[in-house]
Amino acid sequence: MKDMVSSDFFVVPTVFFRVLFVFVILSHDRRRPVHVAVTEYPTAEWVAHQLLEAFPWDSAPHYVLRDRDGSYGEKFQETASWLGIREVLTAPQSPWQNACVERLIGSIRREDDASVVVETQEKK
Repeated sequence: MKDMVSSDFFVVPTVFFRVLFVFVILSHDRRRPVHVAVTEYPTAEWVAHQLLEAFPWDSAPHYVLRDRDGSYGEKFQETASWLGIREVLTAPQSPWQNACVERLIGSIRREDDASVVVETQEKK
């Protein structure tokens, strides 16, 4: 299991009614988060860049378990292939097939004291 990671997204609403997308990569070796990133617009290029940031200097795992979210796209597939990572896709609408990362997301949601993120608006 040390050569496998899982990735997934979850959403966090803000006080100003915006939705932030949190991208999580979890190592199956010790079930620890490897990479966490937040964005308002998860594009395929952004997700591919997060994969590069998560595994620098020849530290990429052999497999990544992920769902069929449209945010992954071709750019993510190209980047995973370039890093030597083989993608394992879950069946459509089957979050239980990616149980480790779903459990982490559930823990984050339960342990978070606030149900929304408070953000500050910049003065222009």
